[in-house]
Amino acid sequence: MRSRIPDRLCAEAVDLARAAAEETALPGMVGEHIEAVADGDRVVTHLFACNEPGYRGWRWGVTVARASRAKVVTLDETVLLPGPDALLAPEWVPWSERLRPGDMGPGDLLPTEADDLRLEPGFTGEDAPPPNSPVAEGMAADVADSEEADVLPGSPAVQPAPARGGIADVAGELGMARARVLSRYGLHAAADRWEEAFGAKTPMAQAAPATCMTCGFLTPLTGSLRQAFGVCANEFAPADGRVVSLSYGCGAHSEAAVMPKPPRPAPPVVDETVVEPLALRPERDGGSVEEAGPAEELGHS
Repeated sequence: MRSRIPDRLCAEAVDLARAAAEETALPGMVGEHIEAVADGDRVVTHLFACNEPGYRGWRWGVTVARASRAKVVTLDETVLLPGPDALLAPEWVPWSERLRPGDMGPGDLLPTEADDLRLEPGFTGEDAPPPNSPVAEGMAADVADSEEADVLPGSPAVQPAPARGGIADVAGELGMARARVLSRYGLHAAADRWEEAFGAKTPMAQAAPATCMTCGFLTPLTGSLRQAFGVCANEFAPADGRVVSLSYGCGAHSEAAVMPKPPRPAPPVVDETVVEPLALRPERDGGSVEEAGPAEELGHS
């Protein structure tokens, strides 16, 4: 049982403990003696303040001990320990919980756990498919096309499964080569994430003149997601290349406004009633006379 009262000889070995701490730490980094804590019978840990920068609230702990009926105290260990108000690093979090969207870079690999709730098996994985299933019929047809296949009379569903292949091979031929597909949980999680980023409640959608459902730049998705989401294909839209909700919208809607054509400039107007001023021309005799205007030059008086 651990003793609450420190052993007297071990508690008095402060100089021995300080010398051990100063030998381990950098010069001048061991501060004042804080206390002596009993770790057991004839086992005491001396705590000294740590003056090293970056270790605020940490303490040097030096454990000393002595044998039964012995009067010589020996050194056990020296360690740097955090105090009650020590500056500590954040609690360690697994990488799978620290990962955030955008953290993946070129060459990074993100393993997916076998029991990931977002995924479910793409096919049963059994060697023999259930009777009357599309996979079984495809396997039977594959056997019938082979020259060495044994064809039994009756429905293709009763034909023997080929020995050279399994359900995984046939699933690949039928376009079911994915080992896992989105589960209902994964589907809803993705839909909630997309709705939050580009949905009806965003400020952009609240100020939009119309929704993406009526926009010509929307490219619908396939499958069940087609009912609620699509991909924006407008290079000037804030969601270009992103999955958007059909209730989302922005100012780049294809039918937001009809841009008026620039007005054509008016044709030039020539006013022939304007009389130009007359200029003076020198006379042959040295005098000057008024130069005839345009009307006189044309023979009009």
